[in-house]
Amino acid sequence: MIPLDHFLILGAILFSIGIFGVLTRRSAIGILMSIELILNTANINFIAFNKFLGAGDGLGQIFALLVITIAAASAVIGLVLIIAVYRNTKNIFAENINLMKW
Repeated sequence: MIPLDHFLILGAILFSIGIFGVLTRRSAIGILMSIELILNTANINFIAFNKFLGAGDGLGQIFALLVITIAAASAVIGLVLIIAVYRNTKNIFAENINLMKW
């Protein structure tokens, strides 16, 4: 049986990779993928805590499904926004997108 510490270390490593990706990626699609990695890390932690500390009611799995649903919806909205920005500017680099400037 794998102890809880291993799941938490895996979650911390994946979270760190996700944060690094959000802060260093130039492309908006890469940033969205890093955010998805962070949300998947939260799912790992929800399920691990439910298994080791929960009452066996499956509440961690329910929260993980909720996070997956929200992540899918946000990915769709994010991709729609990226497509709209690309149609206007022909560019998806995050530092070059300045549509909100006066």
